[in-house]
Amino acid sequence: MNAYHFTFCGTICHALPSGALYLPEHSVLCVSDLHLGKSDRIARRSGIMLPPYEVQETLQKLESDIGATAPDCVICLGDSFDDLDAAASLAEDMRLWLTRLQAGKRWVWIEGNHDPGPVDLGGTHLNEVQVAKLTLRHIATGARDEISGHYHPKHRVTGRSRPAFLYDQERLIMPAYGAYTGGLSSQSADLRRLFSEPLIAIMTGHKAIPVPVR
Repeated sequence: MNAYHFTFCGTICHALPSGALYLPEHSVLCVSDLHLGKSDRIARRSGIMLPPYEVQETLQKLESDIGATAPDCVICLGDSFDDLDAAASLAEDMRLWLTRLQAGKRWVWIEGNHDPGPVDLGGTHLNEVQVAKLTLRHIATGARDEISGHYHPKHRVTGRSRPAFLYDQERLIMPAYGAYTGGLSSQSADLRRLFSEPLIAIMTGHKAIPVPVR
């Protein structure tokens, strides 16, 4: 799977090349910032039409990661939908696809700033969730033992920028998982203020590769 295995706050973690995080001791798969329906929201608000394939591409990737890890629980760390209207207007075949992915699993939707309320797509809706000593939420609070999303971190090496996990000894921020998502540089002040040294970026792509952030 070309994942990177590491220990974060005493928990074994597998950073997958896709941008998902698997916690094998707890059979939990985490993804963040899917932003499903982004092309729909952009069309509604601006009239600009983008190819409406990001939902299919993102769910295909998620299905592959679920198949590879066989988790008991899937946690989506907020901004799973680009807004609540995008969730409501999800095409029926995509809704059925999500239903199939949820079958036989505990599925947790963490509320994000784009989707700050329940959606009618099954699963449990929470503000945050605890896995062992880890707290999983959408936006980092600066607390210890924290996994979050929201910032869409990216890291650049030799001229190439990729979505990346960022982590130090106390907190981890996940990359955006969705197909139509931008990103924030690992060097940005908003991200650097959340971390201490040493800070590690795990770059996604064909293989998950850890590199120090200097």
